Amino acid sequence: MPASPSTARALNDRLALRLLQQEGPLTAGQLKQLTGLSRPTVADLVDRLTASGLITVVGESGEQRRGPNARLYGIVADRAHLAALDVRTEGVFVLVSDLLGRVLAEASVPIGPDAGTGPAVEQAVAAVESAAKEAAAMAAPPREGVRGWGTLHTVGIGAPGLIDPATGDLRDSAGLPAWHRSLAVTLQDRLPGARVTVENETNLAALAEQREGAARDRDTFVLLWLGHGVGAAVVLDGTLRRGASGGTGEIGFLPVPGTAALPSATDCTGGFHSLTGAAAVTSLAAECGLPTPATPDGSGAAEAVRGAVAEVEKAGEGVPVPVTGPRAAVPVARPGEREVKRPGGTDVTAGAEPDATTASASGEAGPAARAPGIDPGRSSASEAESESASESVSAGTGPVARETVARPAASVPATAAAPGRPGCGAPPQAGPGGAPPAALPGDLPAARFLRILADRIAVGAASVVAVLDPGCVVLGGEVGQAGGAVLAGLVEERLRRMSPLVTEVRASSLGGTAVLRGALLTARDRAQDELFAPPDRMGG
Repeated sequence: MPASPSTARALNDRLALRLLQQEGPLTAGQLKQLTGLSRPTVADLVDRLTASGLITVVGESGEQRRGPNARLYGIVADRAHLAALDVRTEGVFVLVSDLLGRVLAEASVPIGPDAGTGPAVEQAVAAVESAAKEAAAMAAPPREGVRGWGTLHTVGIGAPGLIDPATGDLRDSAGLPAWHRSLAVTLQDRLPGARVTVENETNLAALAEQREGAARDRDTFVLLWLGHGVGAAVVLDGTLRRGASGGTGEIGFLPVPGTAALPSATDCTGGFHSLTGAAAVTSLAAECGLPTPATPDGSGAAEAVRGAVAEVEKAGEGVPVPVTGPRAAVPVARPGEREVKRPGGTDVTAGAEPDATTASASGEAGPAARAPGIDPGRSSASEAESESASESVSAGTGPVARETVARPAASVPATAAAPGRPGCGAPPQAGPGGAPPAALPGDLPAARFLRILADRIAVGAASVVAVLDPGCVVLGGEVGQAGGAVLAGLVEERLRRMSPLVTEVRASSLGGTAVLRGALLTARDRAQDELFAPPDRMGG
């Protein structure tokens, strides 16, 4: 059935606006070429969108010819403003942008754990209102006759926890501040003209990585968020998947080996969170003899990981480079032989030999299955493999055991560190018969820390890969970005040994800013869905 004239006009308007958003200012002739519409139709839509206050003449084309140059049309960015919020347990980050995503104002407010719901919400709302006023002061002069010029049109909120798919509201979740649930309602009351939406923070991070970050070339991938807490977002065939109850990606509750108990419906302690959350990462750093961050939160864990990566790079520690082919040979990255730098990441790609547990899980028993790429300072692949495995197990810090979280009694006997046992960075102890195990020249505590952290991450990632076969896992959050290509390569190397499914592991290129970017992109999409509507709904 052919579209009605009004429907056809609406579709043409949206197409032209999307092109102007993606390509920047265009002439009427360029719009005609890109849309395939006739010259009269393009002239008609340009007049219509100009009268609605959505586009305007922003200059002239540089093409010299007889008569005046062609006029360039661009979107009126200050037609409406957008706000994005990254809501965390310890505070709120806010930014306000125009319709093209240009940031006009930013604000942040710390909120202590002892703040009541009312004062906490008031602080957050005040930060949004302050940023909105600052952005409005920067806006271009209002167009006469166009309502809502420069006002806050849409607010996108990213928050931890589950989003009810039926209502779009943040569900009550144990361990999260009560003011989180009240914030969206209060913002809607204080900003009656704005549209307020809430989305899980990890889902927003995945949307940002898909459109602006490390997964721009992927329709199917999983984002593994590593920060204060852990989570995952699943994008299949270009679509974000939320699940029946909005809980897709609650990987912190995933039961994993190496923890003291199983997680419960209200507490992820004992799940994957206990191995890779910020507190576990900072504890592991201390066990390995690395400097302990001041706070065991996401930024503190990222500081520990970033420091370890820098120390390994400075020492020229050879680590395997990630590859995309199955069971491919793993060359060694060395000073002067750097890989291409990924956006937001480090310029050293990486990986490392698996410990005995990882090799066993993949069906490749011990040193004989080791991929090429051995540090020339080590005596042999067998010695290196044996040492890595023995230290990881004896220290109680690998996937099979750790000092603070022991394995359940029903599984493999626990080998958690006890008095007299070495920590991650302690010197090797005597082996069978009293002879000390072979030393690993150049095997820094920082390198051991990164290998064990990769072991832990791979345990959860392997479960996701086995179920979804995403082909790509992005390590996001502050820790994922801090680990960069080094940590991503280590995890990829382990996944190759644990799973027959080829999976590329990439570091986030957006890191801790991904939630804000995702919230802003979501707000912009919603605003444009309404503003780019047929003329009789544009309010102008």
